[in-house]
Amino acid sequence: MIAKGKQLPADEVFLDLEDAVAPDAKGAARARVAAALAEPGWAGQLRGVRVNDWTTPWTHADVIEVVATAGEHLDLVVLPKVVDVSHVQALDLLLTQLEHTHGLPVGQIGIEAQIENAAGLSNVDAIAAAPRVQSLVLGPADMMASLNMRTLVVGEQPEGYDVGDAHHYVLMRILVAARTHGINAIDGPYLKVRDTDAFRRVAGRSAALGYDGKWVLHPDQIDAGNEIFSPRQDDYDHAELILEAYEWHTSQAGGARGAVMLGDEMIDEASRKMALVIAGKGRAAGMARTTAKFEPPA
Repeated sequence: MIAKGKQLPADEVFLDLEDAVAPDAKGAARARVAAALAEPGWAGQLRGVRVNDWTTPWTHADVIEVVATAGEHLDLVVLPKVVDVSHVQALDLLLTQLEHTHGLPVGQIGIEAQIENAAGLSNVDAIAAAPRVQSLVLGPADMMASLNMRTLVVGEQPEGYDVGDAHHYVLMRILVAARTHGINAIDGPYLKVRDTDAFRRVAGRSAALGYDGKWVLHPDQIDAGNEIFSPRQDDYDHAELILEAYEWHTSQAGGARGAVMLGDEMIDEASRKMALVIAGKGRAAGMARTTAKFEPPA
């Protein structure tokens, strides 16, 4: 799995020391993960490790061994089950000590904080503002258990909830905190790895809200995830057109106007901000323009 993961077209690959590893296997897995992260052959993805959470006896050893062996190649640490800002602060202090010890640039290793229960959700603003935090990640299974949600299918609607989306508040609460503090919002995994259609449906909800991505558990989910979190081609083309038209119309040559018509659509500064979101996602995904650029009127 590690060898295959090096070449997968994902933006980030992290190796897991938490739920994927039985308690008796933690020590052996830690050494193997540390060595793998330092190996050559990675295809440019962000490299990370998910350590065990601070309520376990393994967190400090996870961080110390992985950073000592692979710190030069480590982009981020995924910290699970964050319930309070002190969890992130503790990891930040430990990482700072290790970076000093091993001659690494202080602050180069980022933190992705997993929000997985009611307490973490209640404290999400402080967590989002903590040092090194680059992303908030929803842990859907633990969150559903924490809320006593009556279902065994992660990400799906519980039977009997027939109006709206039972997960909407959690998704939006995390998203608002992430946007307030200028960091990424990442949706968690969908566990039925062979059901790509269901993955698309669940991923489509968080993508529509504005999430930056979603975890995948299997290579079969990657293409679907990359497609869903990229704009539709016509939306990307139109966003680029809005940006070009607005730039010209607000210039002296275009009359220095702040609100103008583009076809049958009025565009203004708010339109530009919305278009920047779609265009930015498309550019990040490597999308190419398929329509003509804006041509100023003669």
